[in-house]
Amino acid sequence: MAALVSGLNECSVDFRQADFFITHMHADHSGLVSTLAGEGARIYFGLADAEIIRSTAPEHWEEQIDFARKCGFPGEELEKAIGSHPGRRYSPSTSLNLCVSKDGDAISIGDYLFECIETPGHTEGHICLYEPSKKIFVCGDHILVDITPNITLSSEEGNPLKEYLMSLDKVYDLDVGLVLPGHRSIFRNQKERIRELKQHHQIRLKEVMSILGKGKQNVFQIASQMTWDISYKSWDLFPPAQKLFAFGEAMAHLKYLEEEGKVGREMEGQGIVFFTEVSNA
Repeated sequence: MAALVSGLNECSVDFRQADFFITHMHADHSGLVSTLAGEGARIYFGLADAEIIRSTAPEHWEEQIDFARKCGFPGEELEKAIGSHPGRRYSPSTSLNLCVSKDGDAISIGDYLFECIETPGHTEGHICLYEPSKKIFVCGDHILVDITPNITLSSEEGNPLKEYLMSLDKVYDLDVGLVLPGHRSIFRNQKERIRELKQHHQIRLKEVMSILGKGKQNVFQIASQMTWDISYKSWDLFPPAQKLFAFGEAMAHLKYLEEEGKVGREMEGQGIVFFTEVSNA
């Protein structure tokens, strides 16, 4: 809060009179908006993420717990992971007056005329802003320059990796001179970075297939053998919440491979789902 207010003051922005565009629902992007937004402020959100923010149902977390447990996440660690999950601890108020933004909507601010572009993948309702005359792309967590956005699946629904790759293709041909992401540094070489991200996920998919070549495994077992760029020497040392993020990313890649017909699933004792390599896929 202190850093954000300081930055706004430096830019001579009175946040009490500002509108807010939230690229996606994750707490590190949306958590302070209920504190910052003044009465009558517009808070722009993508539809799918807005619906989750508006929901007060505790079933949202219970469904994630049930799904993770079914896919092999150990119970004791799972309770710790959900308990320390930043989305649960720092989500904004559910009583916000949200303005739903859709593909092609225009937002005019001073000399800027932004076009809203839906880019599902990192979240289902992720949305970006593009200013064609100034060649500026505000992309949230859709494209990051030196880390890869977390593409995660925490339910039976959807294929977020497929959506993410399609969303990368969707913005590839935009004439962009400056990319403003939600993390790390600003950058300019959007097309090159998109190619790198697509290659990264192809390498990831091959890694998952290689792990499954050892035999059937549940998602937690697969995630524990994947390569993670994180400052812990072993999987056992990962904090529970980080294990849950890694688990969700492993699941997203497995779902993509499953829909491609390259992996299958079967259920074993105590209702745990195991994935297997499909022969001749």
